[in-house]
Amino acid sequence: MSDNEAPLPTIRSSYQEDIIKILVATDNHIGYLERDPIRGQDSINTFKEILQLAVKHDVDMILLGGDLFHENRPSRDCLYQVMALLREYTFGDKPVQLELLSNPDDGRAEGYSFPAVNYEDSNLNIAIPVFSIHGNHDDPQGAGPEGALCALDVLSVSGLINYMGKFDLPLSSASNPNPVESDSGISIRPVLLRKGQTRLGLYGVGNVKDARMHFELRSNRVRMYMPSDKEDWFNVLVVHQNRVPHPPTPAVPEGLFDDCIDLVVWGHEHDCRIVPEPVAGRPYHITQPGSSVATSLGEGEGLEKHVALLQIHNKEFELKPLPLRTVRPFMLGDIFLAEAAEEEGFDVSDQIAVGKFLRARVNALIDQANQLWDERNAHAVEEGEEELPRMLPLVRLKVDTTNVPAMSNPIRFGQEFTGRIANPRDVLSFHRSKARSAASRTATSADQPELSIDDPDLTTSEKLAKVRVQTLVQEYLAAQELQVLGEAGMNEAIRMFVEKDDGWAIQTHVSNALRALMKGVQENGEVDEEELDDVLVKLKEQHNHEYLEKARMGKTAKGKGKDKASIQADSDADSMLMEVDGGEDDGSDFDEPVPPPKKKKAAPVKKAAPAKKGRGKKAVASESEEVVELDEDDDEEEDEAPPKVTKKTNRAAVLSQPAKKTLAKKTGTKGKASSSGQGTLSFAPSGRSSTRAAATRAKGKMANVVELDSD
Repeated sequence: MSDNEAPLPTIRSSYQEDIIKILVATDNHIGYLERDPIRGQDSINTFKEILQLAVKHDVDMILLGGDLFHENRPSRDCLYQVMALLREYTFGDKPVQLELLSNPDDGRAEGYSFPAVNYEDSNLNIAIPVFSIHGNHDDPQGAGPEGALCALDVLSVSGLINYMGKFDLPLSSASNPNPVESDSGISIRPVLLRKGQTRLGLYGVGNVKDARMHFELRSNRVRMYMPSDKEDWFNVLVVHQNRVPHPPTPAVPEGLFDDCIDLVVWGHEHDCRIVPEPVAGRPYHITQPGSSVATSLGEGEGLEKHVALLQIHNKEFELKPLPLRTVRPFMLGDIFLAEAAEEEGFDVSDQIAVGKFLRARVNALIDQANQLWDERNAHAVEEGEEELPRMLPLVRLKVDTTNVPAMSNPIRFGQEFTGRIANPRDVLSFHRSKARSAASRTATSADQPELSIDDPDLTTSEKLAKVRVQTLVQEYLAAQELQVLGEAGMNEAIRMFVEKDDGWAIQTHVSNALRALMKGVQENGEVDEEELDDVLVKLKEQHNHEYLEKARMGKTAKGKGKDKASIQADSDADSMLMEVDGGEDDGSDFDEPVPPPKKKKAAPVKKAAPAKKGRGKKAVASESEEVVELDEDDDEEEDEAPPKVTKKTNRAAVLSQPAKKTLAKKTGTKGKASSSGQGTLSFAPSGRSSTRAAATRAKGKMANVVELDSD
């Protein structure tokens, strides 16, 4: 990042008729601790305050950066309250001043006639449209007839929000951070809006695994469809990724986005860094609003929570932080007990003296939290806001108990503060220094390995907050000393089984690993039984090393003999931009997407992707509307040719041959049936013209219909 003394972006000259006002918020986590008698309604109360701020500041739209819900399947109570609040504060007679220039049918539910953008539906009376992407907590799941769905899909078809940034990754690599070479990467289509002379492009990217996103950006496989005059648009990119590495999870570098982006709204990180920060060597800024509710008692959550009032005029913008008053004050303390005992003159083995000292520290934190609340309340009253009753604060005292023989029960200690703080059960957090002797590490048993969550000094809530399936599997497998299966591949297979409910992940990995080992043993010729164990260990280590190397290089474990196509045709090309050329003199607002490097086709029987249903193919528009139309690129993923069947002599292989031949036959038939042509994607109105006086339309113009082909 650049130095913090850089001047903040401002709007120098503006006309109110041209200013787009947006309320920006991320990580609302509605439903967090909803069964807690004290904190259960915190997230929904703050979300209500956010909507009230949108009404108060008369914004044109609300932009949410992911994790609207804390759970992937929110409870009925959460859905009920969110839907009621959205209907209460975003519906009304206020005219919507934003004119939609992109296709309102882009992203709509297949098989239904209503548009994807709710205020373009004449049956709905929208006052403040809400645009949102999904995060890692409320991401799409499942593989039903309608595809992967999430709670935002329910809100979208209900006409309450406009869900953007959803894209379907190929099933072969949807959960694989290292996609196969035939995948087409990530395509981002914008929501194009206009108010007066200000034109806004919204580019949403829902949460993707950080390793996958990093690979796509590094490999120039993120394609952004931009208008041909993209320099005249204010382009906002909304992402929900790790900005700071959280081992073993990597982060997405800040400087890999396209230079045509003007502002990046970064979700997922909970600490509030809402003031726009410039990126070194890049023309855009990053704003990180942070969460609106504390979901952990860490240092980042202790900062004051804000949402942003973003104002845009042509290519200039200004961002004003708005503090959230319904967020509980949070105070965090940290002490080293042994040093504190020396300074205060008490014995660490005296439980009564230790308890008295800790009690005094907690009381001091409570007083600080209450004082902070009173100061914020008084400041709000001075600005004309109403006074709010004091909320019970969140208090966490981290105690380093290194060289302390024993400690009292932290839950029993916290009961003394019931009614004074909101988290009496986990007010204390005991921990010791990480240093351990080599002897203790070698004494770890394979049947009972030493896991990171087995620390006896951690409270139950801390263990639950710290536990990660991937970390547990890595630690457990590292203690097992596997002789046949590699730890890296097995860890990935178990993660797929647990997180993505892939019931075949473990079986598939074990089968592939055993097949590779058998092949390796056969290549060594005849092997004595005494040498078999050594050969297996060497092969296992070799395969594990190859798996890690290919994962690092962005390849899959299935090695291909093909030469890789060039990833980047021009070393000076931007990492995210797919420039689109609109033909010679078609008068289009868009350029045609330049196709990625073509791959060699192994056989002519590859299946062409079927045309998507529900997409606008209409080339007719009303005379009173300006239309920007795009054809769908031919980057639809193609199925790989049926694998060559190798001759096998065992009985299982012979029994499996008819099924494989039948599958190949079906694949070939389907490929012929679907090779008639590719689908068309258009930026055109849905046919139901909104009668709202709000949307300004270009009168007396015929629609500019541009049919593009990326071939």
